[in-house]
Amino acid sequence: MSAKPLKVYKSANYEVKSFNYEGLEAYMALENDTTYIYNFWATWCAPCVEELPSFLKLQEVYKDKPLKLVLVSLDFSKSVEKSLLPFLEKKKMNVEVILLNDPDANSWIEKIDKDWSGAIPATLIVNKNQQKFFEQSFDYETLEKEVKTLIN
Repeated sequence: MSAKPLKVYKSANYEVKSFNYEGLEAYMALENDTTYIYNFWATWCAPCVEELPSFLKLQEVYKDKPLKLVLVSLDFSKSVEKSLLPFLEKKKMNVEVILLNDPDANSWIEKIDKDWSGAIPATLIVNKNQQKFFEQSFDYETLEKEVKTLIN
C-alpha cells in the first residue's frame, strides 16, 4: 500500500510530501530487503542540521547497497515554503525528504519508539529483521557503525 500525502510542496528541484502519522506509518510499512534510515529533524534544530552531512555521506558511501535514507522533517507546515524548501535548495541535498504534519505528537511519538521523549534529532534504522532507535546526534563513524550492524 502506498501512502497518500496530505499535501505535496514543490520548489524548483524538490518535492516534499506531507503525511500525518497514519500516512507516515503506511509509508514506512515497506516489505523488502532494504535497510531504511529515518532521521527525524527540523531546519530550526541546530544539532539536526549539524549531523545532516554524516547522513548524506553515508547515503553516498552505501549507494550500491540496499540502504535508503529518508529525512522526516518536523518543521511546521506553515514554514515549509519559506524555510524547508529554501534550505533543501541551498544545501542541494540529494535525499528524500517528507514532512510529518501531525500536531498530536503525544499520540505518535511513542509509536515510533516507546522510549522516545520527542527530542530531535532522532533516528530510526529499520529493516525487515530488526530496528534500532536513537535519540541523539550522530557523527559519521558512529552512524556507520550502527548501520553496519543492520546491513551485514
